[in-house]
Amino acid sequence: MQDEKIIELYFERDERAIEETAAKYENYLFKIAMNVLSDREDSRECVNDSYFAAWESIPPARPKGLSGYLGKITRRISIDRYRYKTRDKRRESEYTVSLDELSECIEARENAEVAAEVKELSGAISKFLQRQPKEKRILFIMRYYFFDSLSEAAENCGISENKAKKILFNMRNSLREYLEKEGFLL
Repeated sequence: MQDEKIIELYFERDERAIEETAAKYENYLFKIAMNVLSDREDSRECVNDSYFAAWESIPPARPKGLSGYLGKITRRISIDRYRYKTRDKRRESEYTVSLDELSECIEARENAEVAAEVKELSGAISKFLQRQPKEKRILFIMRYYFFDSLSEAAENCGISENKAKKILFNMRNSLREYLEKEGFLL
């Protein structure tokens, strides 16, 4: 079913909207959740929670891209679940590996000042990415937004894992330099 028709089902409050969403996007959403959680049961629960969140937010929201909208919801729910489950312990997942790689150019600090800068920082990262070639931008987003493994991101971009590793290394260095020029304390 076309995304526009699925969105109309949400607006009509027709429960088939969730069935059609699941039929079209379940594998995609499950992959996002698994990349964050590395746990099948938790990932399935997050996907189901994503359907409910979509039901609650559409309407009033009318997403332009349903897959991106659902992906963002699933990513947020999965990260929240990950943080909840790993408060006292650290578990290896593509989420933690990705964050460790990015920590080279963005220092993680937990205080009110950083919370206020999050929106500004995300805007600066978006500007940086907009200046990158499309292929590099896609690789970066696959790795650090959707938390795909390095090998999976490389394969999806049609390049070797070594080349992907070099591109991402150079992009992280460039991002660090860009953020420093923009006045962010790293």
